[in-house]
Amino acid sequence: MTTVLIVDDQPMQRFGFRMLLESQDDLTVAGEAANGAEAVRMVSELRPDVALMDIRMPGLDGIEATRRIVAAGDRTRVLILTTFDLDEYAYAGLRAGASGFLVKDAQPEELLAGIRAVASGDAVVAPSLTRRLLDAYADKLPKPGEPESAAADSRLSQLTEREREILTVIGQGWTNTEISERFHLAESTVKTHVGRILAKTGARDRVQAVILAYDTRLVNPS
Repeated sequence: MTTVLIVDDQPMQRFGFRMLLESQDDLTVAGEAANGAEAVRMVSELRPDVALMDIRMPGLDGIEATRRIVAAGDRTRVLILTTFDLDEYAYAGLRAGASGFLVKDAQPEELLAGIRAVASGDAVVAPSLTRRLLDAYADKLPKPGEPESAAADSRLSQLTEREREILTVIGQGWTNTEISERFHLAESTVKTHVGRILAKTGARDRVQAVILAYDTRLVNPS
């Protein structure tokens, strides 16, 4: 059973999410929070598998709440909900450590699939959409030589040449199938490489790996 904390300042929005989640045999609502501060506290108390996180809320917003949840090392993974798929808040949410984001007008089956994917350790944002997002906000990325960029570069030193190649094409939006075909590898081998890249770099998921590829300029924004 996957437990979900619903975080949204609109009561009707929370009600709609609850009705949808409770209609599923494998999902259950751990609780509801009306703002970021409540979300941080309830994640600490309830330790849900997923926090379904709104962005714009009074007081502590969803970005800062996500940052605090991730920094605390909680097992909870955050799925950001935003109004527009290229909203700058969604970008900030990914940088804060969210495992992905969905638009609020997503179909119910998309939301449910997203929650299940995040709970299983996967990322929700499609690689191509992630690249569009990062390209749109490339000016916010650290410049070479800046502390954050230097720290990211040090993480690359752990990777083999093949792993660097695969991280580069992940940053370009390639799927595992495309990587498999390009490098003439079994898809299971590609998954193994991706897993090792995440482990060696400390990236939480594929979304964070894409950000790392941009931070280190393995991929240059178009």
